[in-house]
Amino acid sequence: MKLDTKNTITWCPGCPNYKICEAAKLAIFRLMKNGYKQKDFAMVTGIGCHAKIFDYLNIGGIYGLHGRVLPTALGIKLGNPNLHVLGFAGDGDTYAEGISHFIHACRYNNDMTLIVHDNRSFSLTTGQGTPTSQSGYKSKAEPLGLVNLTLNPIKLALVSGASFVARCNARNVKHTAMMIEKAIKHKGFSFVEILQDCIVFNLDINNLDKNMHRVENKNNMKKAMVLADKWNYDNIKGKIPIGILYQARRKTLDENWPQLVKLKKKKVGWKRI
Repeated sequence: MKLDTKNTITWCPGCPNYKICEAAKLAIFRLMKNGYKQKDFAMVTGIGCHAKIFDYLNIGGIYGLHGRVLPTALGIKLGNPNLHVLGFAGDGDTYAEGISHFIHACRYNNDMTLIVHDNRSFSLTTGQGTPTSQSGYKSKAEPLGLVNLTLNPIKLALVSGASFVARCNARNVKHTAMMIEKAIKHKGFSFVEILQDCIVFNLDINNLDKNMHRVENKNNMKKAMVLADKWNYDNIKGKIPIGILYQARRKTLDENWPQLVKLKKKKVGWKRI
């Protein structure tokens, strides 16, 4: 089975979502070459520009509600813990409406992957500011500019207990694919944030590639927090670490539930019991 679909792509020409979609396909393709089965992947998307990936990536799943990617993904994983569940969400989707789900997903450490397309604006609804938009960002909804503090989701994920935290540049398809592949392989909740430009809104934060540098950190939390502090999402000058910022092994949610352990051993979901 192919990972492409016949659906017409309706992202803006030149949008980095094209590259994110290709990176996801490349990661899944590599895993399939190493024994993973296409039918064992499932995805959930939210509402936003990112969510159109549901139409272009040929795996099963649910086109979800705004801000509700993670609880829907959790439901799928609890229903069949053998599935490799991917959540595709936007920055507004995850860090505004979905912020409580994000915090608790990090705590629960369920074995699934969250991929956040972060263009730092609600671009589908004409560019309103999100929690990762920079201070002073002006839009039709905020003509005087944002005055709220900018959220650092990397730090939030770390202090909330995420066991895999990575950041990527949407323009680098190979590196992003590698990060997604490693996230899927990781046992536990994997959070991959992909920084992407929006070619229509919030143009001031575009073209930060020159500020990005690759890092790789395993289970050193102190180093992870230092890396998270290197860039606060509120400027265009700070050095931006990309790569694995933190990775540690701890018991997953399904490993703590005997009922789910039983399902995994039998390689079935609740429907087959």
